[in-house]
Amino acid sequence: MIQREAVSIALPTGVLMSGALGLLTRSRLMSVSAEELGRQLLVERSGLRVILVRPADVPAYVDHGAADLGIVGKDILWESPGYHYELVDLCFGACRLVLAVPDASRLDGPETWPPLIRIATKYPRTATAWFEARGQAVEVVQLHGSVELAPQVGLVDGIVDLTATGRTLRENGLRVAGVLGASTARLIANQASLKTRTESVQSVVSKLREATGDDR
Repeated sequence: MIQREAVSIALPTGVLMSGALGLLTRSRLMSVSAEELGRQLLVERSGLRVILVRPADVPAYVDHGAADLGIVGKDILWESPGYHYELVDLCFGACRLVLAVPDASRLDGPETWPPLIRIATKYPRTATAWFEARGQAVEVVQLHGSVELAPQVGLVDGIVDLTATGRTLRENGLRVAGVLGASTARLIANQASLKTRTESVQSVVSKLREATGDDR
């Protein structure tokens, strides 16, 4: 691994970005706004290097040592277990991973499921494991765009997707028929960084814990 003086942290772009930047400000590690960053993807100040990456890429940056730490949604970790340590629930970006079906569908609890249920999702690993744990045969159609359309055109029986308020589901004629799990932002760490750069990395972790209200 390349030796670095600065502790590096991978932050996700998108919906968790404002919460992550706010956490850095509250912890007094770095005060920077999304507007100030503009299109910059790498910023270094006062011994902290911030790397902005796509949410799904955060675990890879941490696992392979390009970042000592990372902030990422629990939903991403369900799909990408990796080799990192999950250290802190950062308590922002709360949402649920749900099974949603059309309003007119007869599907509700497990007793109403057909012998084989077809589901569209961006979370194939998580969805498959959830259904299999309940003894339900499932065919997963992995989509990368808006999955809400899939039941409306008859591609699938339902979808597994994230929702915070349920508004998008309602606007697309869908209702929640099951909850797979709850997701919030998490702080993860590279295993080697915790062992070889213990003092500097743990200092950053401690400040983030304090800013979150987790004083363990």
